[in-house]
Amino acid sequence: MENQVGLVLEGGGMRGVYTAGILEFFLESQLFFPYVIGVSAGACNAASYLSKQKGRNKTVTIEYASDPRYISWKNYFRNRQFFGMDFIFDEIPNKHVPYHYDVFYNSPSEFVVGTTDCYTGEPVYFKKQEYGNDLLTVLRASSSLPFIAPEVRFKDKLLLDGGISDPIPIKRAQLDGFSKNIVILTRNQGYLKKPSKFHFLVDRKYPDYKGLQQSLRNRYQIYNETVEYLEQEEKEGNVLIIRPTKPLKVGRMERNPQRLEDLYNQGYADAKASMTSIISYINA
Repeated sequence: MENQVGLVLEGGGMRGVYTAGILEFFLESQLFFPYVIGVSAGACNAASYLSKQKGRNKTVTIEYASDPRYISWKNYFRNRQFFGMDFIFDEIPNKHVPYHYDVFYNSPSEFVVGTTDCYTGEPVYFKKQEYGNDLLTVLRASSSLPFIAPEVRFKDKLLLDGGISDPIPIKRAQLDGFSKNIVILTRNQGYLKKPSKFHFLVDRKYPDYKGLQQSLRNRYQIYNETVEYLEQEEKEGNVLIIRPTKPLKVGRMERNPQRLEDLYNQGYADAKASMTSIISYINA
Protein backbone atom coordinates (compact mmCIF):
# COMPACT_ATOMS: atom_id res chain seq x y z
CA MET A 1 0.00 0.00 0.00
CA GLU A 2 1.63 3.21 -1.19
CA ASN A 3 1.59 5.85 1.52
CA GLN A 4 1.72 8.84 -0.78
CA VAL A 5 -1.14 8.22 -3.22
CA GLY A 6 -4.82 8.87 -2.51
CA LEU A 7 -7.95 7.80 -4.39
CA VAL A 8 -10.59 10.44 -5.24
CA LEU A 9 -14.05 9.41 -6.48
CA GLU A 10 -16.68 11.51 -8.25
CA GLY A 11 -20.40 10.80 -7.77
CA GLY A 12 -22.95 10.69 -10.58
CA GLY A 13 -25.89 8.56 -9.50
CA MET A 14 -26.21 5.42 -11.60
CA ARG A 15 -23.21 6.49 -13.68
CA GLY A 16 -21.28 5.35 -10.63
CA VAL A 17 -21.35 1.79 -11.98
CA TYR A 18 -18.36 2.89 -14.04
CA THR A 19 -16.46 3.48 -10.80
CA ALA A 20 -17.77 0.17 -9.46
CA GLY A 21 -16.17 -1.65 -12.40
CA ILE A 22 -12.83 0.06 -11.80
CA LEU A 23 -12.88 -0.70 -8.08
CA GLU A 24 -13.75 -4.33 -8.80
CA PHE A 25 -10.58 -4.64 -10.86
CA PHE A 26 -8.59 -2.90 -8.11
CA LEU A 27 -10.04 -5.35 -5.60
CA GLU A 28 -9.14 -8.36 -7.72
CA SER A 29 -5.65 -6.92 -8.16
CA GLN A 30 -5.29 -6.32 -4.41
CA LEU A 31 -4.65 -2.63 -5.12
CA PHE A 32 -5.55 -0.49 -2.11
CA PHE A 33 -4.83 3.06 -1.04
CA PRO A 34 -4.13 4.59 2.37
CA TYR A 35 -6.64 7.36 1.72
CA VAL A 36 -9.95 7.25 -0.16
CA ILE A 37 -12.37 10.17 -0.49
CA GLY A 38 -15.67 10.19 -2.37
CA VAL A 39 -19.07 11.77 -2.68
CA SER A 40 -22.47 10.28 -3.41
CA ALA A 41 -22.26 7.15 -5.61
CA GLY A 42 -18.47 7.33 -5.52
CA ALA A 43 -18.50 7.04 -1.73
CA CYS A 44 -21.04 4.20 -1.83
CA ASN A 45 -18.91 2.20 -4.26
CA ALA A 46 -15.81 2.85 -2.17
CA ALA A 47 -17.50 1.36 0.89
CA SER A 48 -17.86 -2.08 -0.74
CA TYR A 49 -14.35 -1.84 -2.15
CA LEU A 50 -12.95 -1.15 1.33
CA SER A 51 -14.94 -4.02 2.83
CA LYS A 52 -13.28 -6.20 0.16
CA GLN A 53 -16.57 -7.71 -1.03
CA LYS A 54 -16.01 -8.84 -4.59
CA GLY A 55 -19.06 -8.41 -6.77
CA ARG A 56 -21.05 -6.53 -4.13
CA ASN A 57 -21.27 -3.23 -6.01
CA LYS A 58 -22.45 -5.02 -9.13
CA THR A 59 -25.11 -6.91 -7.20
CA VAL A 60 -26.34 -3.92 -5.24
CA THR A 61 -26.48 -1.51 -8.16
CA ILE A 62 -27.16 -3.49 -11.33
CA GLU A 63 -29.22 -6.43 -10.06
CA TYR A 64 -31.41 -4.16 -7.94
CA ALA A 65 -31.75 -1.39 -10.54
CA SER A 66 -35.04 -2.78 -11.86
CA ASP A 67 -36.43 -3.31 -8.34
CA PRO A 68 -39.04 -0.59 -7.69
CA ARG A 69 -37.90 -0.43 -4.07
CA TYR A 70 -34.48 0.72 -5.29
CA ILE A 71 -35.40 3.35 -7.86
CA SER A 72 -38.86 4.19 -9.20
CA TRP A 73 -41.56 6.82 -9.60
CA LYS A 74 -43.57 4.76 -7.14
CA ASN A 75 -41.00 5.63 -4.48
CA TYR A 76 -41.22 9.28 -5.42
CA PHE A 77 -44.98 9.56 -5.30
CA ARG A 78 -45.15 7.61 -2.05
CA ASN A 79 -42.21 9.10 -0.14
CA ARG A 80 -40.88 11.96 -2.31
CA GLN A 81 -37.76 9.84 -2.81
CA PHE A 82 -36.92 8.62 -6.31
CA PHE A 83 -34.33 6.32 -4.77
CA GLY A 84 -35.64 4.17 -1.91
CA MET A 85 -33.22 5.50 0.70
CA ASP A 86 -34.36 3.22 3.54
CA PHE A 87 -34.14 0.22 1.23
CA ILE A 88 -30.67 1.17 -0.08
CA PHE A 89 -29.09 2.27 3.18
CA ASP A 90 -30.75 -0.11 5.63
CA GLU A 91 -32.45 -3.16 4.13
CA ILE A 92 -29.85 -4.03 1.48
CA PRO A 93 -26.68 -3.77 3.64
CA ASN A 94 -28.28 -5.28 6.75
CA LYS A 95 -30.54 -7.96 5.24
CA HIS A 96 -30.24 -8.68 1.51
CA VAL A 97 -26.55 -8.20 0.70
CA PRO A 98 -24.92 -8.05 4.15
CA TYR A 99 -22.14 -5.52 4.48
CA HIS A 100 -18.87 -6.67 6.04
CA TYR A 101 -18.56 -3.97 8.67
CA ASP A 102 -15.74 -5.80 10.46
CA VAL A 103 -13.50 -5.84 7.38
CA PHE A 104 -14.21 -2.18 6.66
CA TYR A 105 -13.42 -0.98 10.18
CA ASN A 106 -10.28 -3.13 10.36
CA SER A 107 -8.97 -1.66 7.12
CA PRO A 108 -5.98 0.67 7.61
CA SER A 109 -7.34 2.97 4.89
CA GLU A 110 -8.80 6.32 5.84
CA PHE A 111 -12.19 6.81 4.17
CA VAL A 112 -13.54 10.35 3.91
CA VAL A 113 -17.15 11.00 2.87
CA GLY A 114 -18.17 14.40 1.50
CA THR A 115 -21.56 15.99 2.20
CA THR A 116 -23.12 19.47 1.88
CA ASP A 117 -24.37 21.59 4.78
CA CYS A 118 -27.87 22.81 3.90
CA TYR A 119 -27.57 26.08 5.84
CA THR A 120 -24.09 27.19 4.76
CA GLY A 121 -23.94 25.41 1.40
CA GLU A 122 -20.37 24.47 2.26
CA PRO A 123 -18.85 20.98 2.01
CA VAL A 124 -18.62 18.95 5.22
CA TYR A 125 -16.27 15.97 5.27
CA PHE A 126 -16.40 13.07 7.70
CA LYS A 127 -13.47 10.79 8.48
CA LYS A 128 -13.71 7.34 10.06
CA GLN A 129 -13.10 8.73 13.53
CA GLU A 130 -15.96 11.22 13.09
CA TYR A 131 -18.68 8.93 11.75
CA GLY A 132 -17.65 5.84 13.70
CA ASN A 133 -20.42 3.25 13.48
CA ASP A 134 -22.62 5.64 11.50
CA LEU A 135 -21.04 4.94 8.12
CA LEU A 136 -24.40 4.26 6.46
CA THR A 137 -25.79 7.56 7.75
CA VAL A 138 -23.04 9.66 6.17
CA LEU A 139 -23.23 7.63 2.94
CA ARG A 140 -26.95 8.33 2.87
CA ALA A 141 -26.37 12.03 3.47
CA SER A 142 -23.73 12.17 0.75
CA SER A 143 -26.17 10.53 -1.69
CA SER A 144 -29.29 12.56 -0.85
CA LEU A 145 -29.98 14.61 -3.95
CA PRO A 146 -32.07 17.79 -3.65
CA PHE A 147 -35.76 17.39 -4.55
CA ILE A 148 -35.65 13.59 -4.66
CA ALA A 149 -34.41 12.74 -1.15
CA PRO A 150 -34.91 14.30 2.29
CA GLU A 151 -32.16 16.05 4.21
CA VAL A 152 -30.20 13.93 6.70
CA ARG A 153 -29.46 15.16 10.21
CA PHE A 154 -26.07 14.13 11.57
CA LYS A 155 -23.70 15.69 14.13
CA ASP A 156 -26.02 18.69 14.61
CA LYS A 157 -25.96 19.40 10.87
CA LEU A 158 -28.57 19.11 8.16
CA LEU A 159 -26.95 17.52 5.13
CA LEU A 160 -27.52 16.74 1.46
CA ASP A 161 -25.56 15.36 -1.51
CA GLY A 162 -21.81 15.90 -1.32
CA GLY A 163 -21.59 16.51 -5.04
CA ILE A 164 -23.40 19.84 -4.71
CA SER A 165 -20.56 21.69 -2.99
CA ASP A 166 -17.49 19.59 -3.89
CA PRO A 167 -18.23 17.22 -6.79
CA ILE A 168 -14.66 15.94 -7.15
CA PRO A 169 -12.93 16.42 -3.78
CA ILE A 170 -9.35 16.59 -5.05
CA LYS A 171 -8.41 19.69 -3.06
CA ARG A 172 -9.59 18.09 0.18
CA ALA A 173 -7.36 15.09 -0.53
CA GLN A 174 -4.44 17.43 -1.07
CA LEU A 175 -5.29 19.35 2.09
CA ASP A 176 -5.28 16.06 3.99
CA GLY A 177 -1.69 15.53 2.91
CA PHE A 178 -1.93 13.55 -0.34
CA SER A 179 -0.03 15.42 -3.04
CA LYS A 180 -0.48 12.56 -5.54
CA ASN A 181 -3.94 11.16 -6.32
CA ILE A 182 -5.69 8.83 -8.70
CA VAL A 183 -9.04 10.41 -9.65
CA ILE A 184 -11.96 8.45 -11.07
CA LEU A 185 -14.48 10.54 -13.02
CA THR A 186 -17.87 9.45 -14.34
CA ARG A 187 -18.05 11.82 -17.31
CA ASN A 188 -16.27 11.72 -20.65
CA GLN A 189 -13.36 14.02 -21.42
CA GLY A 190 -14.58 17.45 -22.50
CA TYR A 191 -17.77 17.41 -20.43
CA LEU A 192 -18.63 20.67 -18.68
CA LYS A 193 -21.75 21.57 -16.71
CA LYS A 194 -24.11 24.33 -17.82
CA PRO A 195 -25.93 26.77 -15.52
CA SER A 196 -29.27 25.55 -14.22
CA LYS A 197 -32.44 27.35 -15.30
CA PHE A 198 -34.50 26.19 -12.34
CA HIS A 199 -33.24 28.32 -9.45
CA PHE A 200 -36.76 29.50 -8.71
CA LEU A 201 -37.68 25.89 -7.86
CA VAL A 202 -34.72 25.64 -5.49
CA ASP A 203 -35.76 28.86 -3.75
CA ARG A 204 -39.31 27.60 -3.40
CA LYS A 205 -38.32 24.13 -2.17
CA TYR A 206 -35.61 25.31 0.26
CA PRO A 207 -36.54 28.87 1.34
CA ASP A 208 -34.62 28.58 4.63
CA TYR A 209 -31.41 27.23 3.13
CA LYS A 210 -29.75 30.30 1.62
CA GLY A 211 -26.35 28.62 1.55
CA LEU A 212 -27.74 25.63 -0.33
CA GLN A 213 -29.46 27.94 -2.81
CA GLN A 214 -26.17 29.69 -3.53
CA SER A 215 -24.21 26.44 -3.76
CA LEU A 216 -26.68 25.02 -6.29
CA ARG A 217 -26.42 28.23 -8.32
CA ASN A 218 -22.64 27.95 -8.36
CA ARG A 219 -22.53 24.20 -8.89
CA TYR A 220 -21.74 24.31 -12.59
CA GLN A 221 -18.93 26.78 -12.02
CA ILE A 222 -17.41 24.76 -9.17
CA TYR A 223 -17.54 21.60 -11.29
CA ASN A 224 -15.99 23.19 -14.36
CA GLU A 225 -13.24 24.89 -12.36
CA THR A 226 -12.45 21.59 -10.62
CA VAL A 227 -12.15 19.75 -13.95
CA GLU A 228 -9.85 22.49 -15.25
CA TYR A 229 -7.75 22.26 -12.08
CA LEU A 230 -7.57 18.46 -12.36
CA GLU A 231 -6.39 18.55 -15.93
CA GLN A 232 -3.66 21.04 -15.02
CA GLU A 233 -2.63 18.87 -12.06
CA GLU A 234 -2.46 15.87 -14.39
CA LYS A 235 -0.10 17.76 -16.71
CA GLU A 236 2.13 18.45 -13.71
CA GLY A 237 2.13 14.78 -12.67
CA ASN A 238 0.16 15.30 -9.46
CA VAL A 239 -2.95 13.49 -10.65
CA LEU A 240 -3.77 10.43 -12.73
CA ILE A 241 -7.30 10.64 -14.17
CA ILE A 242 -9.39 7.62 -15.18
CA ARG A 243 -12.69 8.36 -16.93
CA PRO A 244 -15.03 6.70 -19.44
CA THR A 245 -13.31 6.14 -22.78
CA LYS A 246 -16.56 5.51 -24.67
CA PRO A 247 -19.57 7.87 -24.96
CA LEU A 248 -21.92 7.50 -21.99
CA LYS A 249 -25.33 5.90 -22.52
CA VAL A 250 -26.21 5.89 -18.81
CA GLY A 251 -27.89 8.77 -16.99
CA ARG A 252 -28.06 9.61 -13.29
CA MET A 253 -31.39 7.75 -12.95
CA GLU A 254 -30.72 4.84 -15.34
CA ARG A 255 -32.66 1.62 -14.63
CA ASN A 256 -31.76 -0.48 -17.68
CA PRO A 257 -29.65 -3.39 -16.36
CA GLN A 258 -27.91 -4.02 -19.70
CA ARG A 259 -26.78 -0.41 -20.08
CA LEU A 260 -25.58 -0.42 -16.49
CA GLU A 261 -23.67 -3.65 -16.97
CA ASP A 262 -22.07 -2.32 -20.15
CA LEU A 263 -20.81 0.74 -18.27
CA TYR A 264 -19.62 -1.43 -15.37
CA ASN A 265 -17.69 -3.60 -17.83
CA GLN A 266 -16.24 -0.48 -19.44
CA GLY A 267 -14.95 0.64 -16.05
CA TYR A 268 -13.39 -2.77 -15.45
CA ALA A 269 -11.76 -2.76 -18.90
CA ASP A 270 -10.49 0.81 -18.53
CA ALA A 271 -8.93 -0.07 -15.17
CA LYS A 272 -7.27 -3.14 -16.66
CA ALA A 273 -5.94 -1.12 -19.59
CA SER A 274 -4.65 1.58 -17.21
CA MET A 275 -2.96 -0.76 -14.75
CA THR A 276 0.56 -0.34 -16.10
CA SER A 277 0.18 3.46 -15.97
CA ILE A 278 -1.31 3.23 -12.45
CA ILE A 279 1.55 1.14 -11.08
CA SER A 280 4.13 3.41 -12.74
CA TYR A 281 2.40 6.48 -11.30
CA ILE A 282 2.30 4.97 -7.80
CA ASN A 283 5.95 3.99 -7.91
CA ALA A 284 7.23 7.21 -9.49
